[in-house]
Amino acid sequence: MTQGWIKAIGMMSGTSLDGVDAALIETDGVDVRRLDHAVFVPYAPELRERMRACFGNRGATNTEHVVADDLTQVHVDAVNMLLEKSGTLAGEIGVIGFHGQTVFHEPASGLTRQIGTPDMLAYKTGIPVVADFRLADVAAGGEGAPLAPVYHAALMKSAGVELPVAVLNIGGVSNVTYIDANDELLAFDCGPGNARLDDWMLRHTGNPVDLNGATAASGNGDPMVEVKFLEDPYFDRVPPKSLDREDMAARIDGLVGDAKLNVSDGAATLANCSVAAIVAGVNHLPAAPQSWFVCGGGRHNDYVMKTLNTRLGVPVRSVDDLEWDGDAVEAECFGYLAVRHLRELPLSFPGTTGVSEPCCGGRLYIPKKAA
Repeated sequence: MTQGWIKAIGMMSGTSLDGVDAALIETDGVDVRRLDHAVFVPYAPELRERMRACFGNRGATNTEHVVADDLTQVHVDAVNMLLEKSGTLAGEIGVIGFHGQTVFHEPASGLTRQIGTPDMLAYKTGIPVVADFRLADVAAGGEGAPLAPVYHAALMKSAGVELPVAVLNIGGVSNVTYIDANDELLAFDCGPGNARLDDWMLRHTGNPVDLNGATAASGNGDPMVEVKFLEDPYFDRVPPKSLDREDMAARIDGLVGDAKLNVSDGAATLANCSVAAIVAGVNHLPAAPQSWFVCGGGRHNDYVMKTLNTRLGVPVRSVDDLEWDGDAVEAECFGYLAVRHLRELPLSFPGTTGVSEPCCGGRLYIPKKAA
């Protein structure tokens, strides 16, 4: 493909299972222009539960393809909504970056599975789609995650902040990107992010989120649960390293259940565990970051943000303070990675996934005909 700037749509369906984020950017695969157009399309509760039932599947089941098609249709709807909102024609978009939905991630076994139907997305939108972003990295011995660091670094180049700096994404799993003046990226999954707290709230209140962290703020965390949680050997592993959404689930649920906590105390305890995992990650960084910038749904949890500020001892701010869209960063990232695929530029690096050398990735799906 010829060099130059390409308009790309990036899409993300995270482990929180709330819905699909879609965002429009323009990039040459190195630098990026944020266009400040993004949409969110929620999953219907019935589809969300069918997707949740796919978690932990090491291989495709007989009904998984139906779930994949249905979640892909939500992505189609999100593309159409984004095009309408931004006043952009489908023909102006060079590529869509389609992450799909992670249902199983065990890189030590050479497995990472994202479900979705990229050829259906290409067919229905008439736009080329890049998907299967993680497979090449895992096949080459990498963790397959996180993939956002190269995008975080591209955005941070023009942010004008003092280095080193950390970009923290708090989704279902939390991950950190460490950026210093030497352009050497280090990144890894810290631990459970929102996943355990979201599941706790859904189970006890019927609402799959602790809105603004109000429930956690009204409770008292159990410090012994946190201490026992940090005994998990994952926290001593030297990065790069990554987690599946369901990793540590049984352990944490058992600790909280054994402690017989009420709803608010359980929420505070789980939020504190998420924070503790992030703070423990500082031990694996070359130097303490001067500041932390947080993206993802977790930045809306005031209790988590306040506790992070206290425990890290340096400013912890939303990436929105940098005039980024903290809800759209992950989606934008996959538009950026899609263009890097077209340019044959690497998506992952030894310091971000543990792969032995910079690794290209993704697979291109050309529409069979215009939608």
